[in-house]
Amino acid sequence: MPTTATAPYQPGPVGQFTDADEALAQVRAIYDANTGFLRDRFQAFTRGEDGMERRQAFYPYVRMTTTTAASIDTRLSYGFIEGTGAHATTLTRPDLYDRYYREQLSLLLRNHGVPLEVGVSTEAIPIHFAFANGMHVEGDIAPERLNLLPDLFDLPDLARMDDTIVNGTYEAALDAEKPLALFTAPRVDFSLHRLRHYTATYPEDFQNFVLFTNYQFYVDEFVRMSREIMEPTDDPALAEYRRQYDRFIEPGDGVTHNRNLDPNAPASLAKLARLPQMPAYHLTRPDGNGITLVNIGVGPSNAKTITDHIAVLRPHAWIMLGHCAGLRGTQRLGDYVLAHGYVRDDHVLDADLPTWVPVPALAEVQRALETAVESVTGLHGYALKSIMRTGTVATIDNRNWELRDHREPLMRFSQSRAIALDMESATIAANGFRFRVPYGTLLCVSDKPMHGQLKLPGMADRFYRDRVDQHLKIGVLAMELLREHGMETLHSRKLRSFAEVAFQ
Repeated sequence: MPTTATAPYQPGPVGQFTDADEALAQVRAIYDANTGFLRDRFQAFTRGEDGMERRQAFYPYVRMTTTTAASIDTRLSYGFIEGTGAHATTLTRPDLYDRYYREQLSLLLRNHGVPLEVGVSTEAIPIHFAFANGMHVEGDIAPERLNLLPDLFDLPDLARMDDTIVNGTYEAALDAEKPLALFTAPRVDFSLHRLRHYTATYPEDFQNFVLFTNYQFYVDEFVRMSREIMEPTDDPALAEYRRQYDRFIEPGDGVTHNRNLDPNAPASLAKLARLPQMPAYHLTRPDGNGITLVNIGVGPSNAKTITDHIAVLRPHAWIMLGHCAGLRGTQRLGDYVLAHGYVRDDHVLDADLPTWVPVPALAEVQRALETAVESVTGLHGYALKSIMRTGTVATIDNRNWELRDHREPLMRFSQSRAIALDMESATIAANGFRFRVPYGTLLCVSDKPMHGQLKLPGMADRFYRDRVDQHLKIGVLAMELLREHGMETLHSRKLRSFAEVAFQ
């Protein structure tokens, strides 16, 4: 991204556009000039070459004002404004969001037939966020000089990046413009920077279909499978399948290129001395519709943390693949559980999404998962019931729930008709509901503590070897099925609130 020492664009309207490409080009020009100015001034500051005047630059915005209720196609869950008035949002990283912004702006222009206004907002860009991949300070800077940073540059302000729009608690003044998107630019930038910290991969690497898991076994199999896809094959059908993916990216900037596309493609298998908290792995496609796998580890706090940040990338779907405790005596180790409801005893989202809010199953995701199980296992219809059960999954924040008086959890599980228990699924589903990201859960029974069948090392190792390969294949196939069916049906209208924003 170029830098420039010239003055940045100042707040105010810049132009009106009836073409999405032209509007996006203006957004990019404003963003590049203003972030370039900040980067240039910061480098001068670190060298001690600048004075003491304050350096400010501002995010671009896009606004649409409607005066009549247009006759629009509402079969999509996004791309239109309900009601009349001015709706606006600040924008960031047009390089990263190029396809996304173009689609959103094109739909608005097509549905409403009024121009888009692009301009410079009064929302200052924090100096940290002017650097896409984080700030880097060359050389030694005296602490007293670093202490001047808040006086010379805008810093991230948590009061400007909350989730009130997402949570449906945002209240605009009567005559104020309404939000056009779920996230403001500072909120997006905050999460983009956190993703690199938690996953050791860049936001640009993330794909539109995301799998979450809570076991390293799944990561090992995903790595093996993805590297195999990168290898050339003489089978024409297999080669055609493999060519849809162009790279496999691992934490620490390890990139394996697809040798089915280029036999001489280089491989850079960088290894980290220590993995991050929630490492991410990306099987990428040029259109961004590949598959990302994130090992979130154990617990609802991790599940909330990572989905809070991935949500700003506006993925098309995320699915939880993991292990669970089977709660029914008729279940066997290795059986699958397809969640169609959740008991939320995770508590981490109670303040954002009250527990009385239902988290419904999404038909499109459910069908894809069931079809994938049928395809991989070869079982169909009534026979499928022998290995998979559909029902309620309970998610709890107490890993040692077995040590409580067993009568309490037994009664709760029975009353809720729960068939499985884990520590992440309801959190991921609830955050999918909250962020309007299609979600689903397919778990595998690894133990039955209420029936005396606990995990034992030898038994667990054999079980994991036998089941992980099949389970991961099901998850990958489900994502590929969702991609084939198209985004028009995947993004469900049941995730829309009463006063929904126009951006997906």
